[in-house]
Amino acid sequence: MLVSRSAEVAGRFIEIIEGLQIRGDVSVKPMMGGDQMIMLEIHYAAGAGTPLHIHQHESLCYIVEGRANVVVGDRSYVLEKGDACRHPEGVPHSVDAIEETTIL
Repeated sequence: MLVSRSAEVAGRFIEIIEGLQIRGDVSVKPMMGGDQMIMLEIHYAAGAGTPLHIHQHESLCYIVEGRANVVVGDRSYVLEKGDACRHPEGVPHSVDAIEETTIL
């Protein structure tokens, strides 16, 4: 697939990430996949978030809208529209939406 149109991609609410319970409403829309990566549009309701968890892959996050507290390793950051962060492979991280937030 070379093009993905948002209106044609279904999102779904998730309750668990890496075997851990998510707080509040979090929906994921898989916008496009490549051979070794996937682009997800993740929508967090205000107050929703993920517990500290670890992936066996690196990920990048870009704040499209909103504000969120992001923990990467032992550091915490408040990110807002236009900010980005990286979660290295094997490093604990979490996201807590301060307000309604959309992340790619």
